[in-house]
Amino acid sequence: MKPIIKSLDRIGSAGVLLAAIAAPCCFPLFAAVAAGVGLGVLGRFETTVLYIFQGFALLAVTGLGLGYRAHRNLGPFALGLLSGVALAYSFYGSWRTELLYVGLFGIVIASVWNWIFTRAIAKSEPLLQSVITCPSCGHRAEETMPTNACLFFYDCGHCNARLKPKPGDCCVFCSYGSIPCPPIQIGDRCCA
Repeated sequence: MKPIIKSLDRIGSAGVLLAAIAAPCCFPLFAAVAAGVGLGVLGRFETTVLYIFQGFALLAVTGLGLGYRAHRNLGPFALGLLSGVALAYSFYGSWRTELLYVGLFGIVIASVWNWIFTRAIAKSEPLLQSVITCPSCGHRAEETMPTNACLFFYDCGHCNARLKPKPGDCCVFCSYGSIPCPPIQIGDRCCA
């Protein structure tokens, strides 16, 4: 997934918080914060700010849905969806300030929760590109590491030297690469 798409929920959550701070009539807990950071001037445009608030909430829930597709953990998306329903009910059903806060903080918590799962997945997915530096001639070449086997020999494209792993290393990427092989990256034993 592209970085901007991966962070839609965080962008939406930040927008929801800023819009809530900029609308002190609907979110009185944030009135002092709004005045302190100079957003109190936006009180004149509160109707527009509330539409922006709803747009960011929708963006956050969309991002949480995309996050669910990536990590398959339903928790953050379900919390975000329920929070979005609470916001929609408060705006279009029965105006309830406490539901606004529940929806607002629910979306923020769901985004943090989603971020934790996204980071865990990023750590579990190894990088596959490594730059091998030939110890004989210093030539550097970017190579794609295999995920299902270790590479025990590598022929330098510049001087034709045959590289073998150093003692204690399992493959040429662990010995001469800028990034170790995928099993080592995720904390498993190597293929050797």
